Amino acid sequence: MVTAIEPLLREQLIDRRQKLEIAARSFIEATEISHLLAEVDEALRRMELGTYGLCDFCNDPVETERLIANPLTRLCIDHLSPREQRALEDDLELAARIQTGLLPLPSQKIDGWEIAYHYQPAGIVSGDYCDLISSDDQSLLFVLGDVSGKGVAASMLMAHLQAMFRTLISINLPLEEIVERASRVFCESTLPTHYATLVCGKANTSGGIEICNAGHLPPLLLRQGAVQSIEATGLPVGIFCNEHFSVIRFQMEKGDTLFLYTDGLSETRDGAGSEYGVERLSSLLRENGGLAPKTLLTTCVNEVDAFRIANSLADDLTLMAIQRVH
Repeated sequence: MVTAIEPLLREQLIDRRQKLEIAARSFIEATEISHLLAEVDEALRRMELGTYGLCDFCNDPVETERLIANPLTRLCIDHLSPREQRALEDDLELAARIQTGLLPLPSQKIDGWEIAYHYQPAGIVSGDYCDLISSDDQSLLFVLGDVSGKGVAASMLMAHLQAMFRTLISINLPLEEIVERASRVFCESTLPTHYATLVCGKANTSGGIEICNAGHLPPLLLRQGAVQSIEATGLPVGIFCNEHFSVIRFQMEKGDTLFLYTDGLSETRDGAGSEYGVERLSSLLRENGGLAPKTLLTTCVNEVDAFRIANSLADDLTLMAIQRVH
């Protein structure tokens, strides 16, 4: 049964009802509108009875992300008709193709930097956010994050974030202001239950790095066989509409590597239920920090796959390595 988001869905339904009533007065033949009004009224009635969000067929909870996408949904995925199942599969396949098209090139060399990333959804689509953007001042901006939730709803929010960051980066704002404005827009345009943790960084041609970490897992700096953790500088984006963020600045030398990741890595579990963890990751990076970014990520993914053995990937997995090459 829906609980935390039900008041928000109720507001959506009431707003939808008002708009349908206005539309009904504008049409002589309003049969379809009348049908939609009846569906909205029935959904509101089920909220009053405490049965909203339960499948009409099996009485199990309907998937939350599907209710968010359409508050009138009354069947869980298992009990859709064959035609509805096919339509959903087609939508998911299209969403996956669109999401893949939003990703940057997986391996790049730009102005003294070599960058690679690994992007692996746990399902058909992912709620992880990964982007690389060259700015007008020849600096490289990188973003890696994780939207709350899973599935299609999270993937839509990922696309929303990408559009915001690419727009804000194009007008050459300071890094902290980019994140602050993105957080405000995200907060004002999504449900209160939605937020995102992310790292937004900037690498210049002389090796200088700026990092704004909005509640995300600390990036790891690999330098001369040592691993240094770079802590968060703010809350996740979208938690509050007036959040402020700060930036950490440091210099990277030739051979240094910055490693970013989502919790699909650190929280991967083996057959006994033990987490892979940051300590195990740090040890792997210390042993392999001299590898080129693409090779380092391949080594890391292989290690995680071996660790979880036959367990399926429980969460989206995204890794990024940024190395100073000269």
